[in-house]
Amino acid sequence: MKPSNDERVFDIGIVGGGPAGLSAAIWSARYLHSVALVDSGDPRNWETRGIHGFLGFEGVRPAELRGRGRDLCRQLGVELVDAIVLRVDRLDDEQFMVCIEGGGRIIARRLLLAIGLRDVWPDLPGLEHVYGANAHVCPDCDGYESRDKKIVVIGNGRRAIGMALNLTTWSDNIIICTNGRSPEMDDAEYCEKLDALNIPVLTSAIHEVCYDGREIHCLKLEDGMQLDAEKIFFTIGQYPADDLCAQLGCERDDEGHTLVDRHQHTSVENVYAAGDITPGPQLAITAAAEGATAALAMHRSLVPESRKLAPRAHAAALR
Repeated sequence: MKPSNDERVFDIGIVGGGPAGLSAAIWSARYLHSVALVDSGDPRNWETRGIHGFLGFEGVRPAELRGRGRDLCRQLGVELVDAIVLRVDRLDDEQFMVCIEGGGRIIARRLLLAIGLRDVWPDLPGLEHVYGANAHVCPDCDGYESRDKKIVVIGNGRRAIGMALNLTTWSDNIIICTNGRSPEMDDAEYCEKLDALNIPVLTSAIHEVCYDGREIHCLKLEDGMQLDAEKIFFTIGQYPADDLCAQLGCERDDEGHTLVDRHQHTSVENVYAAGDITPGPQLAITAAAEGATAALAMHRSLVPESRKLAPRAHAAALR
């Protein structure tokens, strides 16, 4: 298919400009591929005060990390397109058309989806004022900063219990509040483990989060009770930021995550995925590593056979 005047052709097209997409763009450009990265400019973790555990960048703000990544992309010749992707069409195994808002189109020989997730927050007055400072969704990311604090886990069922148990690494002062929902704790294991760790479960609905600046003082419940708290962790619903994976027919798991192999390759030929839309830890450093892994795999798939050695028999068997 010959591109029209409003289409640009690249070796690699990337949708999503978080740690996964930016890392993939940087590595792909270092392999001298032409790269286009399309980003909507609406990252999931914009309110987060700092990213923890990112080697060499402890506490870096998401905007700063993205800014550094975008600056390096520009230096390496990556085409940064600030726009919303409307849809992606697979023209054939070697051509994918990315249709962007405003009528532009990008054709790429390889496609990486790093679109991330969207979170469904509980409707709690005051939560938005403390989120990222003392209200969090990821114990792995923010548990260390919660050590020895009074923690309230907002949620119900297995996810809330799992979060509370995870947080016992850092604190032994934890309460679960279901915010008016059914506890959904019929499994005997749930109660046994919560009782053994002295983690109570309250079912009252939460009226508001009481705060001063970025500090949490308590949760005011609808029954009039005030629940002391210094840290909040809440379980959330999640869904892919858009339906591009579904448009292309990528295989997904029961939770909607796009399934990939160890090279970040999806079930669709020459389509890769990285970051929070794939199963596994939702950490910035993990997303960046997955983006780099995808870039290496895309590069190798683009190298002509005349520049490769035939794999040894034992290596081929491991693929």
